[in-house]
Amino acid sequence: MWDFFETVRHRHSVRKYRSDLPVERDKLHAILEVACSAPSAGDLQSYRIVVVTDAGTQQALVQAAGNQAFIAEAPVNLVFCADAQRAAEQYGTRGADLFSTQDATIAASYTQLAAVAAGLATAWVGSFNEEKIRNALELADSLRPVALICLGYPAETPQLTHRRPISEMVTYYGKS
Repeated sequence: MWDFFETVRHRHSVRKYRSDLPVERDKLHAILEVACSAPSAGDLQSYRIVVVTDAGTQQALVQAAGNQAFIAEAPVNLVFCADAQRAAEQYGTRGADLFSTQDATIAASYTQLAAVAAGLATAWVGSFNEEKIRNALELADSLRPVALICLGYPAETPQLTHRRPISEMVTYYGKS
């Protein structure tokens, strides 16, 4: 089994998935358990995860995301929604506007890492029409879709992308 650092280094966005290998229910469950163990503001877990495997609904997601066809090629799509109302109950406007979105995106990030550890691949889709996603999934008004994660067995090995050097992104203050 890979250590955590290797898992992170092997996470890449995949947009081609094997149609002959469905995601096993136990692997999906294990990945969702990891997502739900992600840290969250006040341990409120102010998010919802919608699991989409229905072909018709996947096509609606494709349409909502500007016709990104690979979404429907993935056997599973996970839609991460911020639950603003849940966060607002404890943290007011900041909870609704920020913490619920952070909670959902942290859970989505954990999902991506768990998928790699399970031998699966993902792609994060953030470019979509929220209202179309909301309608396709019949979401409650308090839920805001913030990320769509495609999940499946990879049918490609993506090329490594350029990463900025750490010196461009990290600033140290104090003794290190």
